[in-house]
Amino acid sequence: MPTKYRAVAAVLTTVLLWASAFVVIRAVGEDLSPGSLAFARLAVGTVALAVVALRYRRPLPRGRALAFVLGYGVLWFAGYTVVLNWAERHLDAGTAALLVNVAPILVAVVAGVVFREGFPRPVMIGMLVAFTGVLVIAVGGDGGGVVDTLGIVLGLVTAVLYAAGVLMQKVALRSVDAVTATWVGCAAGLVATLPFAPQAVVELAHASGGSIAGVVFLGVGPTAIAFTTWAYALARTDAGRMAATTLCVPGIAVLVSWVTLGEVPTALGLIGGALCLAGVAISRRKPRVVETAAPQVPAESCEAAA
Repeated sequence: MPTKYRAVAAVLTTVLLWASAFVVIRAVGEDLSPGSLAFARLAVGTVALAVVALRYRRPLPRGRALAFVLGYGVLWFAGYTVVLNWAERHLDAGTAALLVNVAPILVAVVAGVVFREGFPRPVMIGMLVAFTGVLVIAVGGDGGGVVDTLGIVLGLVTAVLYAAGVLMQKVALRSVDAVTATWVGCAAGLVATLPFAPQAVVELAHASGGSIAGVVFLGVGPTAIAFTTWAYALARTDAGRMAATTLCVPGIAVLVSWVTLGEVPTALGLIGGALCLAGVAISRRKPRVVETAAPQVPAESCEAAA
């Protein structure tokens, strides 16, 4: 299979698994607290990734690359996971997914400053539209889903952590392969969540079989598999474009949570979500290049020159 198609397959795998994660987190959250769920998920993910990493036996990252891997491991794998689990105690799965996907705009802003890419008009307009969408979600009130102010704040924090993780990972992947980068990052996140280990042991002992199965799924699917396929694709394209591919995650998450959890989104929530997605889509558009026609030289001038 050509590399282009493998990258597309990797992106689709990531999107589907990450969308399902929002729904499973809501379901498992009834038995496990945010920190415990994060530790258990990362423990399963680290073990699964270690098996694959030991088979490939690629060199471990060193120096600056290692610092970036550890950095996004703590911010993305640990911090993002804990805060997202917390946010989904205050938000339905679809709304949480919508707020997290403000991250592509944040990636574009940081890239504009740090990488000197500037601030094209589509980016600025997209930011305004998406921020309006967040405000609409915030005042959307209750319908079949769950939304409150704390949940909105936590959702936006997860977006910041997500964006920071994408940018740091992009730099690390210049010299580290996808499997090793994901495994070491996941292990770093596991170490960061060790304070939750005792509580996780107690809660898992009293958790239902369905919740334990959900933890295993989160560790193997959305963590071990999805983060690896994400890293594979990210290494082959730019960070902003890859972040934009996750725009379809909220729509999938809303549909799945509606069907499986009965979380019917509010009307304003749908409108706000649509604005968020539209804003990010606008921000990823390339500015139109206006071609200027070459000035025509009068025929007599040409004859005179001759």
